[in-house]
Amino acid sequence: MTAALRAEWTKLRTLASTGWLLIGAVILTIGLSAAVADSTHVTSGSGQDPTKLSLTGIYLGQTVIAVLAVLAISEEYGSGMIRLTLSAIPRRLILLAAKTANVAGLAFVAGLLAVAGCLLAGRLMLPAAGLDPAHGYALVSISHGATLRAAVGSVLYLVLIALLSLGVATAIRDTAVSIGAVLGLLYLPPILVQAVTDPLRRHLQQIAPMTAGLAIQATTNLRSLPIAPWTGLGVLAAWAVASLLVGGLLLRLRDA
Repeated sequence: MTAALRAEWTKLRTLASTGWLLIGAVILTIGLSAAVADSTHVTSGSGQDPTKLSLTGIYLGQTVIAVLAVLAISEEYGSGMIRLTLSAIPRRLILLAAKTANVAGLAFVAGLLAVAGCLLAGRLMLPAAGLDPAHGYALVSISHGATLRAAVGSVLYLVLIALLSLGVATAIRDTAVSIGAVLGLLYLPPILVQAVTDPLRRHLQQIAPMTAGLAIQATTNLRSLPIAPWTGLGVLAAWAVASLLVGGLLLRLRDA
């Protein structure tokens, strides 16, 4: 397993796209959050959630993380390098486990930097938008228990998105189709939710990976959420585990 981890890390580290995608994920996530904070203006009666507003960039950053995870395996199928990889590491589940660990580690680092940057941007910029103590809003701070939970959960959310994407790409193998499938799985349910009414709307929000997972960011009005924060993240974790199990099964059954 150690050799497999080292080999997969070497491949990911030496790919030019890995570094650029990680940097892009961090920059785009923080940039969108800063743009939202800059364009926000509320009053004391608006009932906003400063922490969730600060973490808005996750909606965009997750796309880059998903692409990174997909490329971790689909590029090998596209280039034919997967045959060499399987010759060096014939135990396919060990190979997938090594890829999973490396992708999760990279997503964790990128998520940590992105979430920290988003919260800092929110703390610095949201008071100018009216989200300050003078209007009844506390400054964004991880010393607040709910904000700490949202921050930790958002980092875990990006890791789980990476694992979900890796599992989908392992099953599909084609880069473009895999990216399309992951993005459809993430962004299509929220669109469908707008076209239906309760109780179907609420059920969709409870089982869709993005809407359920991002419940972890909420720090106010928790009773109005369709699903509890940690339960929602658990739903996303179930999606990620299921995709990896399906991908691992197909990896074992199919030829390279």
